[in-house]
Amino acid sequence: MTEAHHPLNDFIEYPQDEMLKRAQANYAEVKRRHSIRKFSDKPVPKEIIEQCILAAGTAPNGANHQPWHFVAIESADIKAQIRKEAEALEQAFYSGRAGEEWLDALKPLGTNANKPYLEHAPWLIAIFSQKRGGQEEDGQTTNYYVHESVGIATGFLIQALHHAGLATLTHTPKPMSFLTDICGRDKETERPFMLLIAGYPADDATIPEHAVNKKSLEQILTIL
Repeated sequence: MTEAHHPLNDFIEYPQDEMLKRAQANYAEVKRRHSIRKFSDKPVPKEIIEQCILAAGTAPNGANHQPWHFVAIESADIKAQIRKEAEALEQAFYSGRAGEEWLDALKPLGTNANKPYLEHAPWLIAIFSQKRGGQEEDGQTTNYYVHESVGIATGFLIQALHHAGLATLTHTPKPMSFLTDICGRDKETERPFMLLIAGYPADDATIPEHAVNKKSLEQILTIL
């Protein structure tokens, strides 16, 4: 059986000098993306969040099954529930469950068990991976390369939020099963992947000096 295909009619080929300028401009923009831990409570229209999630939904993925679901949370009550559950886990984490090596690695970032931004930021986005369902979300069809697919989509979402003019922070409390209950998702087919905080930075937001240090091109690239 011959599968249906559409012509590629929306690709734009730029002159190579313009390509380089576009690549440089993109790098300059993404260099301004920083993870922050102090957010303003200034409201962000849901239409902006919706457009960014639409962008995330274009990410490449296994068999085009799109094995993800995003729960955008602005409810103060639900954010308070999430903070309570997350901080309980973080207390155990910072009290020793993480292990000395991991805690030492976190010290330059100045993190701790207190997560006020989970209530203060205007939006939390809970990202779920779907191990079954396919495009029709039938709960039965096997999804493929789920972890990789959802990771790429999350990257698209972070970039889209940054491009729109918002700051973000990734948060991964372990275990994250409480998100399934609070967000009313299916335990049989979905698993929490990440919690993303999004909003405007507070006036006193800072960036840890440790976080500004990025590996050089020579460290991250090999050309053969």
